[in-house]
Amino acid sequence: MRAAALGLIMAGAAAVASADPPDPAENRSLLALGDSVVFGFIAQDGYAYTNPDNFIGYPGYAGLELRLHAANAGCPGETSGSFISVTTPDNGCQAFRARFPLHVKYARSQLDFATRFLAIHGDTRLVTIGLGANDLFLLQDSCADLECIQAGLPGVLATISSNVDTILGSLRATGFHGVLVVVNYYSLDYTDPFQTGVTELLNQALTAPAAAHHAVVADAFTAFQTAASTSFAGGKTCKAGLLNASPRDQSLCDVHPSQSGQQLLSVTVEAAYRAALRAHGDD
Repeated sequence: MRAAALGLIMAGAAAVASADPPDPAENRSLLALGDSVVFGFIAQDGYAYTNPDNFIGYPGYAGLELRLHAANAGCPGETSGSFISVTTPDNGCQAFRARFPLHVKYARSQLDFATRFLAIHGDTRLVTIGLGANDLFLLQDSCADLECIQAGLPGVLATISSNVDTILGSLRATGFHGVLVVVNYYSLDYTDPFQTGVTELLNQALTAPAAAHHAVVADAFTAFQTAASTSFAGGKTCKAGLLNASPRDQSLCDVHPSQSGQQLLSVTVEAAYRAALRAHGDD
């Protein structure tokens, strides 16, 4: 699957991710919402942050493949709460926005941008959303030990579910009747039972509200698990080449997808989108 994804888009990679939303006259759009994974973030990338076109997330690849104009509103460090209100704690989104441009411009919350976008772009075909990991990172940062994390985890997961329910409901309330896709998270290391188990709990919280809002799930968790299950990678997502290598040690990775990882996310989103269209008898 990863090899197939790699061949999909590279010839047109430079054309992805407009700095502004697509023109209303050409509004067969894909609206991508969420955090740094959606944005296409690369850690410690210096002056590259001054130009968002240096960062290609899965929405750009999916837009090209599906022939939709991709508007990528992802913000590095966005939490499920800060997505709704900029006064809610985030994990760096507002600080990033204050210094560097996003793929699209908006002054208020990402939810406000999304609802305004859908009101203008009435022929939007696909909306994707990926949120929640930064909520857990905030919990981790506030704790000094594992017991603290375990004690705080149920409350954070409940908040994620509640916020995602609000977000999906708000998107549908605009009159959007297209395909709504919730993109879940991959494990950083499928051989680590604790970290993988927390990821599964996060995914359950993230996707629990989906059915009530006629949203479908793009199962990145399983896609990455399959790609990392080779004898060489042995279940390690970094070793499978799906995460960005650390600038200081190329044998280590950060939490963000490499371009192979982003392309695999794109393939997963595309499959969920097409399955939803088939289920409704559309082309």
